[in-house]
Amino acid sequence: MIRAATADDLAQLIALEQELFGGDAWQRGQLESELTGPGRQFWVNDDEADSDSEGAGLVAYAVSVVVADTADLLRIGVRPDRHRAGAGTAMLAAAMREAKHARASRMLLEVADDNEAALALYAAAGFTEIDRRVRYYRSGADALVLARDL
Repeated sequence: MIRAATADDLAQLIALEQELFGGDAWQRGQLESELTGPGRQFWVNDDEADSDSEGAGLVAYAVSVVVADTADLLRIGVRPDRHRAGAGTAMLAAAMREAKHARASRMLLEVADDNEAALALYAAAGFTEIDRRVRYYRSGADALVLARDL
């Protein structure tokens, strides 16, 4: 179930951030700011249907900010055991839908040029490269700036 994130999700979000992004993970204060900041849209996919199983909890999340007519997708995270199961696609679709609802006419994002899974996700959703930031990430990877009209 995709729903708006709340402060009750913070513990799971912190753990998932650490698991997915390691040294580049957002810390508690950053996550709290994204939950409450102006123009922020923070969505989670909560696997409540599976609440009796070991795999229950947050499956994925997406964070964006809308300023004027532009939405910036800041983060999508998907639990590793749910990769390639549609959770990223669902979160991206929710982020785009909610950005459009907030009157954004386009969405921008940055992605590492060596992140093949994310690049495939964004290409399938119609994003195209508009810029490149050389050695942008700590790993030395370039950031591709992608855009899509909403």
